[in-house]
Amino acid sequence: MNASVRISVSSLRAHKRRFAGTFLAVLLGVAFLAGTLVMGDTLRASFDTMFGNATSGTDAVVRSAGTITTPGESQGVRQPVDTGLVSAVEKAPGVAAAEPDIQGAGQLVGANGKPIGGQGPPTLAGNWIDDPKLNSYQLAEGRAPSKSGEVVVNRGAAEKGDLRIGDTTTLRTPDPVKVTIVGLATFGGEDGMAQVTYTGMTRPDAERYLTAKPGEAASILVRAGPGIGQQELVDALTPVLPKGVEAITGQELAEENTDMISGQFLSLFTTFLLVFSGVALLVATFSIHNTFAIVVAQRTRENALLRALGASRRQVTASTLVEASVVAVVASAAGLAGGIGIAAGLQALFPAIGFPFPEGDLVISGLSMILPLAVGILVCLGSALLPAVRAGRTAPLAALRETAVDQSGASRTRAVVGTGLAALAIAVTLTGVIVSPSLWLAGSGAILALAAFVVLGPVASTTAVRVLGSPLDKLRGVTGGLARRNALRSPKRTAATASALMIGVAVVSLFTVFGASLKATMDQTVSRSFAGDVAVSTPSFGAGGSGLSPRLAPAIAERPEIDTAVGLGRGVAEVDGEGRALTVTDPVALERTFDLGNVQGSMRDLGDDGIAITGSEADKLGLKTGDTAQLAFTDGKKQTFTVRAVYGRSELAGDYVITRDAWAPHRTQDSDTLVAVTFKDGVSAADGKAAVEKVATAYGNPEVQTRDEYAQSSAGGIDMMLTLVYALLALAVLIALLGIANTLTLAVHERTRELALLRAVGQTRAQLRAMVRWESVLVAAFGTVGGLALGGFLGWVLVKASDGASDSAFAFAMPPFQLTVVALVGVAAGALAGLRPARRAARLDVLRAIATE
Repeated sequence: MNASVRISVSSLRAHKRRFAGTFLAVLLGVAFLAGTLVMGDTLRASFDTMFGNATSGTDAVVRSAGTITTPGESQGVRQPVDTGLVSAVEKAPGVAAAEPDIQGAGQLVGANGKPIGGQGPPTLAGNWIDDPKLNSYQLAEGRAPSKSGEVVVNRGAAEKGDLRIGDTTTLRTPDPVKVTIVGLATFGGEDGMAQVTYTGMTRPDAERYLTAKPGEAASILVRAGPGIGQQELVDALTPVLPKGVEAITGQELAEENTDMISGQFLSLFTTFLLVFSGVALLVATFSIHNTFAIVVAQRTRENALLRALGASRRQVTASTLVEASVVAVVASAAGLAGGIGIAAGLQALFPAIGFPFPEGDLVISGLSMILPLAVGILVCLGSALLPAVRAGRTAPLAALRETAVDQSGASRTRAVVGTGLAALAIAVTLTGVIVSPSLWLAGSGAILALAAFVVLGPVASTTAVRVLGSPLDKLRGVTGGLARRNALRSPKRTAATASALMIGVAVVSLFTVFGASLKATMDQTVSRSFAGDVAVSTPSFGAGGSGLSPRLAPAIAERPEIDTAVGLGRGVAEVDGEGRALTVTDPVALERTFDLGNVQGSMRDLGDDGIAITGSEADKLGLKTGDTAQLAFTDGKKQTFTVRAVYGRSELAGDYVITRDAWAPHRTQDSDTLVAVTFKDGVSAADGKAAVEKVATAYGNPEVQTRDEYAQSSAGGIDMMLTLVYALLALAVLIALLGIANTLTLAVHERTRELALLRAVGQTRAQLRAMVRWESVLVAAFGTVGGLALGGFLGWVLVKASDGASDSAFAFAMPPFQLTVVALVGVAAGALAGLRPARRAARLDVLRAIATE
């Protein structure tokens, strides 16, 4: 074994450049994985500290015990508590202070007239709590609000909106309220909690604008007296609380808040990044395997001589694995350092793009270091295992051979196995998306399709390179022909090199197709369901924004240019024990503005005890027109509703529709999510839109859009997602390029004498450079075409599987422009990867190269 180690070390010293691409591939993959884990740990620890500091003075929280959670949402809606409980809580043993905590949605408008925040994180408003220990926000500048119209805002929101103490602005609650900023606050020592914005009002203002009626609060915050523990305080409070109201410790509240961030946003965010780390490492696996396979092939005579001199198979195999181990350990260790640097860079970068990290040092846990190191070493050793075994099987007589011919392109076994895998992949996929819709079956089919592409790669590469390279004979003459023959020389090598790029291109294409399909689905939904002329909405998604004033739609409807204006509000209730979202609206105007499909019964007769539901929901619950259903609301009340209409489509109208009169007794903070407007006959689009904009200005200036503009803006988040995906996948493509460049560099080394002979018989340096570059372009073109085909297929699978698993109809779309750009980038990347190997080839000394063994 000592001899194997000495041979390996000597080989590494003599051929450092051979492993440069492998080293960088491992380093980049490990760095991205380590950076993701360190960043996740740092964010969790920072949020733990921030929430702990913010709630450190709150020893107990009194709140409603039950929640109603609708599908697709992790946070439930709680019933408000009666502020009259404060006096009873204050009298409980061990209580030093108690304050009602009123919370609702409130979006500040910045100095430029645009809303602050609302792109995901909540925009909160509430009553400013005078007890500094119970208030999660600490006054940093100015004073607390003392009269109506005065507010305190978190300093981060003020800076983003260019607002200062003394400025007057608008707060959407969703009714527009003129407010004057009298103070700036921090949260847990930070200017704000990420992009969450906060506005603190006087208690009367908070009750007026954020609750359905005075005397309601989200919770009651309680501070214990000296020497009273949090659990002791909760135990003392529980007997004085009415049924349906609970008390929890302040520590439990902090943990819930942390889980809300860590369990939802951070887990999703880090999982998202880990998926791309996996893609990068998968691409690296192909590059690493290819490098060792080429190195072993090039050292066939060397290994055979070792066998002839008495080395065992085990020793030859071990020497190759020792080389891989050295590269793996050194590259992975360097990747850990790079990962820490990536996390530090993100910690500095995120504030610049509007998502500030909470301040704090990087948290580097043992798992965040050990896991990437182990993954890097295992990926490298696993990729080198087959080439190492192949090296050990080298026969001593192989030392007498000049070259070994790669017959993988004509392998009948490979063709049969690959075709069988492809057929199985298609069968499983079609079963999962058409016969019996299942995301698991569709995913299994996608994995089988990837395996089929890899197995068939060498077989397909021969035909693909001939077809893709055929124009080169005419365009580049002899140089192009030589480039094509070089790419055809080793089908297995060409396929392995192209596979790394193929996976990167396939994932890019997959997300491109899926994103275009989501946009097409949204456009189809709006075109099919929305019969109005313009839509009024607030630019927000997630929990952000404050919605639209319910008074906006009636105000628009009063204009002489307008035929119908209908607002769509949102409520929640339990139907048959399951949380469901309710659309609160004028059902008559809804039917005139939206295409509801086939309607059984009448939307005009809902009244305050009727409900309309979609046919799919009616089938699930076994209901038809005339039947009754019991709804349980967040205020604890239950009411029996009669099904007076069953309609066909639910995409924009929702699955359950009730009137505003029916919702009024149970509402909290009332708002609309959308106002759909239809013009009268003869009113031009420009005049109608101008009339709507004039009214909207007085209600916080929400956005007024045509149907097409509304469809595009509704899909705006998709473009943001794709931009992030492309940025992350750039790493995988970079690793693939390193693989191509490394393969070509090794191929140039392998063909040193051949290249010198070409120069000797008249080939110029420029022609030699062009030959190597075009070979690189052909390999990249093969990988790009395969990636586009695989990505398009997987995109179709994902769209169809989502269609089968969802009530909404998904539209499949192949965006030709975006996919053409992906194809051009892939081919250009190949040309870029070939630059350095081409330069090295052109610099060869002809006489020395001819004499090379």
